Amino acid sequence: MPEKYIDIGVNLVGSKLEHRLDTVLQEANQHHVEAMVIIGSDLDESADVINTCSHYPNQLFATAGVHPHHASSWNSHSRNRLIELAKHPQVVAIGECGLDFNRNYSPKQDQLYAFEQQLHIAAELNKPIYMHCRDAHDEFIELLSKYRSAIPKAVLHCFTGDTKQLQDCLAMDLYIGVTGWICDERRGQELAEAVKHIPDNRILLETDSPYLIPRNLKPKPKSGTNYPKYLPNIAATIADLRGQPLKDLAEQCYKNTLNFFDMDVT
Repeated sequence: MPEKYIDIGVNLVGSKLEHRLDTVLQEANQHHVEAMVIIGSDLDESADVINTCSHYPNQLFATAGVHPHHASSWNSHSRNRLIELAKHPQVVAIGECGLDFNRNYSPKQDQLYAFEQQLHIAAELNKPIYMHCRDAHDEFIELLSKYRSAIPKAVLHCFTGDTKQLQDCLAMDLYIGVTGWICDERRGQELAEAVKHIPDNRILLETDSPYLIPRNLKPKPKSGTNYPKYLPNIAATIADLRGQPLKDLAEQCYKNTLNFFDMDVT
């Protein structure tokens, strides 16, 4: 039996993937990627994600939230709207939310406020939280620590940090999402070392497609677009770095994903 996979990070709605959705799903299935978590990065997009996922039950699952890039859009109506969105059966986590001080598309104070609001909602609804952190590790850990004990499960999606940052995250019982960043010999070296230290029961696989195409794909695609079908390549790279059989890693990550999102893919 071939390995089975679930991609926990696909930016489908509003990206170049959306207009060829059936092809994306067909190609993913051919590479044994059975299901995907589709990311909502603002509230309007989250509503669109929920609608899309409703047409593909047990295959596409949604997050609902406000990404730090869009934190300035958070207003007096956002809290109630997100709570309503989160009630849809397709929604498996609150997010993508968090902090991104690399680009600061929204001011830091707006990011901190929107992130805290979503942490509070995840705790209130007893929902998993799906998080982003870039160049904001200390502030991220500090804010999350106030709410972590009240939130059932938490994942740091697209982890790109070093071993010390990983240990901080593991101390807060986070799941760790690993992308094709690990396949980049230029900027993925710290992650390549850190991934060896992720406990078996805390690692999740994702492409973050259409972004972060793995640089070690052979033959190299002419397009720079990443697709869920490339997830097995990321898994193979991780398994090699961890000194694990691919079959064992894939089975563990599949099990972890079902457990974290409490999803039914049958």
